[in-house]
This record gives sequence, C-alpha cells and structure tokens, in this order.
Amino acid sequence: MNNTQLSATTKQSLSTTMPVGSREYKVASRPVVSYSGAQQNELLAALPREVLESLFEHLELVALPFGKELFEFGDKLENVYFPTTSIISLLYVMEDGATTEIAVVGHEGVVGVSLFAGERAMCSAVVQSAGYGYRLKAQHLRDAFNQGGALPQLLMRYNTALFAQMAQNAVGGRHSSIEQKLCRWLLDRLDRSPSNELKVTQEMISIMLGVRRESITAAAGKLQEDGLITYRRGNITVLDRQGLEQYAGECYKVAKIEYDRLLSDVARC
Repeated sequence: MNNTQLSATTKQSLSTTMPVGSREYKVASRPVVSYSGAQQNELLAALPREVLESLFEHLELVALPFGKELFEFGDKLENVYFPTTSIISLLYVMEDGATTEIAVVGHEGVVGVSLFAGERAMCSAVVQSAGYGYRLKAQHLRDAFNQGGALPQLLMRYNTALFAQMAQNAVGGRHSSIEQKLCRWLLDRLDRSPSNELKVTQEMISIMLGVRRESITAAAGKLQEDGLITYRRGNITVLDRQGLEQYAGECYKVAKIEYDRLLSDVARC
C-alpha cells in the first residue's frame, strides 16, 4: 500500500457521540450500539428490526480516521465495515506504487464482505473521509447470511450496484476526459457527504484517479471558470451540482441510476 501518499495528512480527532434508540447493547467499554445509530448505514437501516437487533451483540462502533487502511490486497478478510459518516476508497495499487481508485463506499454500503472462510482481498480499502462505521467479524456476517432472509438479498443487491460503479469507472477511465472524471469523482463524494463542501487536495484526487496533479489543476480551474465549483487549498465547494452531472455525462449517470434502483429496492424490503 502506498502509505506515504495516503497518510501524510494529520489524523483527525473525532467525537464518539451516537444517537440512542429504543434498544441498546453495551459490552465492557465498547461504545453503545443502538437501533437509531445503526440505521445511519442504509443497508443496516433496510434490515427488519429483529434482524438488525440480532446483530447488536457482534456490531462494534469504531472511529475510522483519515488514511486508515482497513485491508490491503491479499489480506485475509476478517472484518466487515458498514460506514455511517466515513467514506472509504477501494484502491488497486501497482507494484511501482501507482494507485487507482476502483470504487468508493459510504453510508449506502459495506466494505470487506467475504462469503467464504479464508477469502482474501482483491483490492485495498483506505478511509478517505474520517468518520464512523460499524465493524462486524466476517464469520458473524457469514453466519447471518446463511440463515437466509433479508440480509442475503440486500447484500446481493448492493454487490450489483457496486459492480456497476466499478464497471463505469473502468469505462470512464478509457473514454472520459479529465474534466468528466473529476466531475464524477466529486459527485461520488457529494452523494456520501452531508454538505457541498469537500476537504481534499488536488494531490489526493490525482492519486485516486491515477493522473498527473497538473492535469487535475487544469481541470479544476476549468470547472471553476465555468462556475461549477470554487477551490481553495484543501477545500472544494460545489456551486452547481446539476452542471457537474451534465458535464460528467455517462461517466456518472449509469452508476447513479443503479444506486438509485438499489435504494428503491431496499425501501421495499
């Protein structure tokens, strides 16, 4: 893993306050796991109440600081993460250290699912935006999956949406302009962020997209000139989301449609 590139920023201090629901589960000094807190992740929120509460004994609320590597390529997948306020990048790292983002996961999804014991990671997972998430031992998820019901259905639907995102990233990597790639990258974060402001450097974006920093500087400058964003060192504010979507075109649209369909399906579960 290219840790020198991804951990240069000082790790952020995070609050440990979570909302309290009608049922809570506490073990020793572990933070409280509550029904309303777990529902901050959309997959967990879509589970029937009794199914979600059956996981409380095994769910652990964890802080996910910027730059934390959850696993790298080839690691045995021992934990599953359901982000709530954090954003996680799935990365492919070449032997020479070059890094390319293949997908991004936030409060809509899950990271590290392994349905077979001993399964190993096919990519690396790194926290890109600090926050919180729920951690679950992979074996506990497999046990719950094998019981059938809503959980397997949700995970399979989500995997379909995640594959659509990866496929669109692969296509966009070959056929989209730098400006379109940047628009899609920003929109992916907006979909998983509480505001229209993103704390990110041009260097970080260039690493994630696998392009030169100078190319990102030029592309960001053009988007700023067109009134779509404002950029100050380490901070990008989106002024015109609709304009970004139009600029990104199919580079963003196809994966977004699949995620919207996922959320629609989830709502009916």
